[in-house]
Amino acid sequence: MQSSSQDLHRGLGERHIRLMALGAAIGVGLFLGSANAIKLAGPGILLAYLLGGAAIFIIMRALGEMAVHNPVAGSFSRYARDYLGPLSGYLTGWNYWFLWLVTCVAEITAVGIYMQVWFPGTPQWAWALAALAAMGSVNLIAVRAYGEFEFWFAMIKVVTIVLMIVGGLAMIVFGLGNGGTAIGISNLWAHGGFFPNGAQGVLMSLQMVMFAYLGVEMIGLTAGEAANPKKSIPDAINSVFWRIVIFYVGALFVILSLYPWNELGTTGSPFVQTFERLGIREAAGIINFVVLTAALSSCNSGIFSTARMLYNLGQQGQAPRTFAVTSAGGVPRKAVLVSVTVLLFGVLLNYLVPEKVFVWVTSISTFGAIWTWAVILLAHRKFRAGLSPEQAAALEFKMPMYPWGTWIALAFLVLVVGLMAYFPDTRVALYVGPAFLILLVALYYALGLGKRAPAN
Repeated sequence: MQSSSQDLHRGLGERHIRLMALGAAIGVGLFLGSANAIKLAGPGILLAYLLGGAAIFIIMRALGEMAVHNPVAGSFSRYARDYLGPLSGYLTGWNYWFLWLVTCVAEITAVGIYMQVWFPGTPQWAWALAALAAMGSVNLIAVRAYGEFEFWFAMIKVVTIVLMIVGGLAMIVFGLGNGGTAIGISNLWAHGGFFPNGAQGVLMSLQMVMFAYLGVEMIGLTAGEAANPKKSIPDAINSVFWRIVIFYVGALFVILSLYPWNELGTTGSPFVQTFERLGIREAAGIINFVVLTAALSSCNSGIFSTARMLYNLGQQGQAPRTFAVTSAGGVPRKAVLVSVTVLLFGVLLNYLVPEKVFVWVTSISTFGAIWTWAVILLAHRKFRAGLSPEQAAALEFKMPMYPWGTWIALAFLVLVVGLMAYFPDTRVALYVGPAFLILLVALYYALGLGKRAPAN
């Protein structure tokens, strides 16, 4: 049984959205130690995460203001269409669809790698296919089922990090697991200073730091299916910055206090080392389970995001109308199935080039995320410009520091793009990302998509 294009169900409760917001801000990169970023910045990586977190908070408040004012499926793609024009909405929607497909390829690849710990010698592509099939099935059920999976996936990550932070602080202050001798925090400056590679090291780490924040904007996509968006969206967004401070900066503060920064990544995961020092012998297996759930969580979120974006594009007449049709349970199943089918290409890459696929896709995802964040800020600026002083004063969830915060955050994103161009390994994103956008523009005009009327 099929229902109309208006029938996404508001099945996501406040606890779902709160934990989804937290889960989106805690990625696989944290558990892998953020080793490359730490090598560049040393303990100064803490400042890099704070700077990136502040920019993300401004972006999320801009998105939140629009989402509370107009809680619709498609979120920033719809706002881009409404405030920047049909072409901007089209580009943003398809770019975000592509971004999450690429990110999902990275995550199912990570699942294949993690499963090698328990099942060495098994084919990486087979585990990637199993992960894709499982998360695709979850997304074909009612949205509440998706919310429940994300709730528990996020809970696993949160509990692990909290235990690591509490246990690490006990080592630092009381010497737990260290014969009663307090470790202290001297490792933060004892090996070349807090900024061992200077300000340049912190700047060079920013493009890696921002990849870790990819996904937080997904909160906006829940607005069309939140039971009470005017309460749950502001609560989730307001908590993003503090959760970043606690779970990223807090965890890395503990790790960098316990271990010299220039030795991290050479003797295994610092999470594993910390739990082992606390007397937990099965630490390696536990952390492998946690990072496995983190990867599955990101894949689950990616399929959700791509399906909702296709749903929105179908409503706008910028994708086949059939994507805007939902099942009796309020799920855009055709949009889900198309995204899962395209992701089979990621399984093929795991078969053909298993050692290269992860590096290729992560930098491309970062470019897509920066485009999305920039569009959110520009759409918000046009949204505000169209309001009278009385309407602006009556907004229920106003962005702080407007308009200066907008320009500061945009300048920060431009800086990150410049840094991506500086590094050969990430420069590929500045070829693939713009090339994909040029292809989209060509299709937009060739197919006359700008002349199609929205379905609603």
